[in-house]
Amino acid sequence: MWHAEGVIRDVELAYDEPCDVAGVFAWMTPRAVAGVETAGEATFERTVRLAGGPAWFRVRAEQDLVLDADLTDPAGLDELLALVRRVFDLDADGRTIDASLREIPEVAPLVAGVPGIRVPGAADPFEMLIRAMVGQQISVAAARTHLTRLADALGERVVIAGRERMLFPSAARIASDGAGVLRGPATRVRAIVGAASAVDRGTLVLDAAISREALLALPGIGPWTADYLRMRVGRDPDVMLTGDLALRAGAAGAGIPSDSRALGDWAGRAAPWRSYLSAHLWRFALDQREGAAE
Repeated sequence: MWHAEGVIRDVELAYDEPCDVAGVFAWMTPRAVAGVETAGEATFERTVRLAGGPAWFRVRAEQDLVLDADLTDPAGLDELLALVRRVFDLDADGRTIDASLREIPEVAPLVAGVPGIRVPGAADPFEMLIRAMVGQQISVAAARTHLTRLADALGERVVIAGRERMLFPSAARIASDGAGVLRGPATRVRAIVGAASAVDRGTLVLDAAISREALLALPGIGPWTADYLRMRVGRDPDVMLTGDLALRAGAAGAGIPSDSRALGDWAGRAAPWRSYLSAHLWRFALDQREGAAE
């Protein structure tokens, strides 16, 4: 490991086993917004805004999980390290979570298949809000296309880590210019621009104490989006997205009630780890789809 002014290389990111690091890379890869992020089966890199200015980081899975980064302001290193740990959910207690979920007969095989599953966090809370709103009721691939177009048109170009890179558009930029770039139903475009305006004005605060009620009060944000943000931004470990179609497909395949209301009632036995149960059901649904395609 070496550390120069604003530059770090080969910093080991510690975590306790079990930890499904490979699953986090697999989650990031199909969702990576070109220009802002690059992801593969053992690497993830992107630009972020820190309090002291832009930064770039790369996480690599080798013998250990290691971090490289360039920061505009070297004083932001602790902030960046906390952000990266949040994105990869490295501080989760995988042993305790697994032990609790293994007590549920239908879930025990899922835990055995993917020990130490993680729920990826948000690199940028506002960006996660826009991702969630853009991605409503469309495929992951379609959402990535829309978000890449948005980033290319409105993102901020910065020179960092040896070349020009791009920051995801700010709330102010989407509030002012998003209507001319976003595609889809007019009501959704207005809702996204309105949410960006609320963040820009400070009337909507996106942090660890994110308010479900404040989110639901905005046009275009329903229970799924509000709860998804509680999971990804608020880091709530006990969220069950009972309206999510992929999650419900995973539940059905695992022999769990898949009707929204019945699933919500059934999932109470997984408290306080329902976010991790959700991650298992997403993974199981994906594995089923990939198996059927072979």
